[in-house]
Amino acid sequence: MDPLTLVESFHAPAESASGPLESAGADVRDLYRTAPPMEGERVSPGLEAGAPAPDFTLPDQDGHLVRLSDFRGRPVALVFYPLDWSPGCSVQLELYQQEYDEFAARGVQPIGISVDSLYSHGAWATVRGIRFPLLSDFHPRGEVARRYRVWRERDGFSERALFVVDEHGIIRWSHVSPQLHHLPDFEDVVAGLDLVRVPAAA
Repeated sequence: MDPLTLVESFHAPAESASGPLESAGADVRDLYRTAPPMEGERVSPGLEAGAPAPDFTLPDQDGHLVRLSDFRGRPVALVFYPLDWSPGCSVQLELYQQEYDEFAARGVQPIGISVDSLYSHGAWATVRGIRFPLLSDFHPRGEVARRYRVWRERDGFSERALFVVDEHGIIRWSHVSPQLHHLPDFEDVVAGLDLVRVPAAA
């Protein structure tokens, strides 16, 4: 099955719960379980808390341009991850979707960023059920990751990193995993989100 047909199959009604379309979707959803592990020590330190978050404009999985400055007045969580479809990234981004209420309760918008194309993002978001923006740092490759000092030149993708940015555009919490396959502890992430919590009245 070619990729376009595969993606279209997820938007078409399934013939039955155990039909061929449901089976194909399950196969793709579980690919990360048998994918090669992504390993390696951290090579880039990332920007530290207190630094201004560099502005950028990148396309999301629907082809819409997203500017960080458009979120001024609202905190965001920038989630840099190595690659769509990889084991750790699938678990991490799916977790953030499942725990989206933790972000929303604090008024924080999660935004994923990797070097994958917007087409890869679109297919992966559909398969994993991710509904927040996934931005493509595809061309020039890794330019935004470089600005945030999380680029891995030898690998051609970013570190696994998370930056919580307040409503004024200042990084208030940052984390770069010491090993690529290490996911940040979600309790630590929530503590970072609490640093930029927007009052409900706002």
